[in-house]
Formats: sequence, structure tokens, C-alpha cells
Amino acid sequence: MSEPTAVRLASAQGRWVLVTAVLGSGMAMLDSTVVNVALPRIGQDLNADLGVLQWTVSAYMLTLASLILLGGSLGDLYGRRRVFVIGVLWFAAASLLCGLAPNAAVLIAARALQGVGGALLTPGSLALMQAVFHPDDRARAVGAWSGLGGVAAAVGPFIGGWLVDGPGWRWVFFVNVPLAAVCVPVALRHVPETRERRGRERRGFDVPGAALGALALAGVTYALIAAPDRGASPGVIVPAVAGLLFGVAFVRVERRRTDPMLPPEIFTNRQFSAINAVTVCVYAAFSGFFFLSVLQLQVVTGYSALQAGTALLPTTVLMLLLSARSGELGQRIGPRIPLTAGPVVCAAGMLLMVRAGVGASYAADVLPALVVLGLGMVTLVAPLTSTVLAAVEVDRAGLASGINNAAARAAGLVAVAALPLLAGMSPEAYRSATEFAAAFRRAMLLCAVILLVGALIAWLTVRPDVLRPAEPEVSQPCHPECRYHCGVSAPPLDPGESGPGSP
Repeated sequence: MSEPTAVRLASAQGRWVLVTAVLGSGMAMLDSTVVNVALPRIGQDLNADLGVLQWTVSAYMLTLASLILLGGSLGDLYGRRRVFVIGVLWFAAASLLCGLAPNAAVLIAARALQGVGGALLTPGSLALMQAVFHPDDRARAVGAWSGLGGVAAAVGPFIGGWLVDGPGWRWVFFVNVPLAAVCVPVALRHVPETRERRGRERRGFDVPGAALGALALAGVTYALIAAPDRGASPGVIVPAVAGLLFGVAFVRVERRRTDPMLPPEIFTNRQFSAINAVTVCVYAAFSGFFFLSVLQLQVVTGYSALQAGTALLPTTVLMLLLSARSGELGQRIGPRIPLTAGPVVCAAGMLLMVRAGVGASYAADVLPALVVLGLGMVTLVAPLTSTVLAAVEVDRAGLASGINNAAARAAGLVAVAALPLLAGMSPEAYRSATEFAAAFRRAMLLCAVILLVGALIAWLTVRPDVLRPAEPEVSQPCHPECRYHCGVSAPPLDPGESGPGSP
């Protein structure tokens, strides 16, 4: 751990540190919600098929999911402020390249670079506060960061729609540049540098593990996206097999390393493995839903980008308003019921969304689906985070949260690649309202089934008393600090807390 600098939240410097963390993480949070709204216009402008739209989302998710665990350790060793600032600058430069992209290939490559920046700044924003703030203020600082980040996520689709319908889809990416121009000087002026203590044994970087994980995900993702157009051709089979082999190599490397990015022994904890299986199911369904629903609303229902983005607000607003209460309920009654009921309610919301067809009424057809989905997400996300933290020792809470976040992002990556294939969408499906609507109905059914599988896993494996240790005088529970998270792509990165003054 870094030497404490004891910055108080109420001080001027403390407020600047919070502003820095919110600006940095807000860039990534905004990007995760605004880009989906711009996809139909990107396809039209670049004359791209559905595969390009999938890669526009997947390229970012690929590098982010592969490198986010590595990104946190870089800050520990080389300076948390330094790595955070590099991440912000990298993210802004890649965003600028996305906005200037003359063709689909450049856009996809730039999105992959954006994910690298996101892997540096996303854990870095949280690490800054954990290292800088006085122990008595950390929980409140992280709670404020989580709430303000939730506001960014809530307004993201609205901002994205307004930009797409106004100055154009490229401004969805350009908007990150002025945010970075404010964030970096503030960070350099007001945020103290922190890093690992010199006396502590320095950990190595699991570069082979990160590379093999990225190659495994890339191979499988490429095969799934290419399959609708190329079928069972060598161009699909070879990358699929290569991805699987890289995955096997990744597991073997992680087992043999003394400092693995993803310690295999943590999965010998049955409760931790179970909650990550639930996470994979629910966030695969969420990512597939939000990727396809904005296309459905624009291609089939006839909404503008602004209308489609605004239509999605109820889910994140409900999470922003009710997540803290949901977390408290989970602490009282145990996580099994929320983690079982939440996915079932979400499945009902996704099935209701099939009513959003041609000429659908927002009040009668779209809003009820999104409200039901939002209530389901509220029910499960906060207890899920609590259970992840409670399933491991307090000193491994940050690692457990990082693994859970990465698992959710990897699940979302595969879902965005696989759902169009499984639902029978052709590469040109999003250009035809009739074809896309039929495939969307099949995709929502698949998402509902995935959620029900997650609910079944939760009911069979999650202990109702996991949040209440049997010997509280020996092992204090680790409670979540991120109580207002509104991201739809992954659960929050959360270090947990074990009481004031704890490291």
C-alpha cells in the first residue's frame, strides 16, 4: 500500500481529487453508453454492415476486458497519478482518432486503442481516492465518486443522441477531448503521487497472461462476428480454434506463474466461482440487450438517435435512485433471493421489449419494458457486488472486484459477437426493419433464457448467509463502497471497506 497522505474530503484539495476521479472515470462511463446510440448513423456514414457495428463495440470491450486487471497494478508500481494521467491522455487521443476515422478499419483500430486507455484510467480513478484520502473519508469519497459516475452513465445516452442528431456521430468521440483537457491539469496540480512502498517486494507484470487472454477473446470474437457472412469456412474455423488454444494456454500460464494476473486459487472458493458464473450470465444478457435495443428503436420503431437515447434513461435512473436501498435489503435478507429474483425480473423486461415494433407507443410498449428491466437490475447489481466482496478475504476484495468486473466485460464482449449469429441476423439485417425485428425477437428470447440460467445458478449455489460471517469477531465482512453504480456493461470496481482506519 502507499504511504497515507491523509487528504480530507472536506478540504479544497480533497474536492479537487474527487473532481479528477469523476472526470476520468466519467469519460469511460459516458463512452460505454453513448456509442451504442450512434451505431446506426455510423453504419450509414461508413457504408458498413452489422459486423462493423459489432466490432465498433467489441474492439473497445476486448482490450478493456483483457487489460483492466493489469492496468491497476501498473499504477501501484509506477505511480497512480502518473498512470491515470497517461490513461486519460491515451483515451482522449484514441477518441480523437475515432472521430477522425475515414473508414471502418481505422475506427475499429482506434476503438481498440480506446480500450487500452480505459484499462488504465478506470481502475486508476478509484485507486487515486483509495490511496490519497484519509481512511475516515474513503468510504464517503468513493460513494460520491460512484454517485456522480452514475449520473454520467444516466445522461450518456441522452448526450449521445443529441450529438448524433446534431453535429454528428463523430462528436460522440470528440466530446472526450475537452474533458481530458480539464482533467489532466487538475490532476497534475492537485492530486499527490502515490505508489507501492519501496520496502515491499515488487510484483511482476503478467504480460504473457494479458496477451494470451486478449488473443483468446479476439479469436473467438472474430469467429463469431464473421460466421454469419462466411459460414463454416477456414476464415471462421481457424480463428475459433486458435482462440480456444490461446485460452488453454492462458489457463496453464496463470497456474504456473508466481504472480498471475488472474490467480487460479481464488476460484477454488466455491462461492466466488458461483457469483462470477451469475455475473457472466446477467452481463452477457445486459450487453446484448443494450447493443440491440438501440438499433431496434431506430431501425424498427423509427426513433431518432436522441429519442432512442432518451428512451433508455429509466434503467439507469432507477439504478441511481434505488441501488443503495437494494444493497441494504440484500444485507438484511441475504443475497440469494435478490440474485434469483433480479434476473427473472430482467428477463421479463427483455421479453416485454419485443413489443417495441413499428409504430410502438413509448408509454405503452417501450417504457414498461425498461422500467421492469431497471427494477430487475436494481434488485441484483448491488447484492452481486456485496457477495463478490464477502466471498473472499478482506485483503483480496480489490482483486475479487477486478476479476468480477473483467468477467462481466468478457461476457458482454462474447454476447455482442454471438447474439446476432444465434438470432439469425444477416450482415445487412439492420438496414431492413422487417428482418431486424424478427431477429430481435429471437435475440430477446435468448437473453431471457441466459438470465434464467443465471437465476437458477444463484438459487442453487449462493448461500443466504454469505454476507453474515459465522465468526464476526474473527472475520469482519467487507462491505461495498460503490453504492450508486449505474453502468450497464459491468459491475463496479469496488475495493470494499472493512471499517475506518483499515488499509
